[in-house]
Amino acid sequence: MFCPKCENLLMPKAGKMACSCGYVQEEGHLKDQKKKEQTIAVVSEKMPDKLPRIKYDCKACKNKEAFFWTLQTRSADEPETRFFKCTKCEKVYREY
Repeated sequence: MFCPKCENLLMPKAGKMACSCGYVQEEGHLKDQKKKEQTIAVVSEKMPDKLPRIKYDCKACKNKEAFFWTLQTRSADEPETRFFKCTKCEKVYREY
């Protein structure tokens, strides 16, 4: 749980949850604590020109260039997945 004033971690002190900034949580408010929102970065389809380009043979249109990005789609002990998007026909390929 986090302090609503300074967002530091609340620690138990004398039967209550307290912060180093002096905030003391009132009893019964343990369940009212808001969860922090997490943001996830997503590759936007509207900005492919921001992605790096690489030489890649498109099987659909025979173009020789593609956009390139990687994502961790499986467990952490396995290699990341590489994605290629043709600059001409926009077909997406992936390699594991």
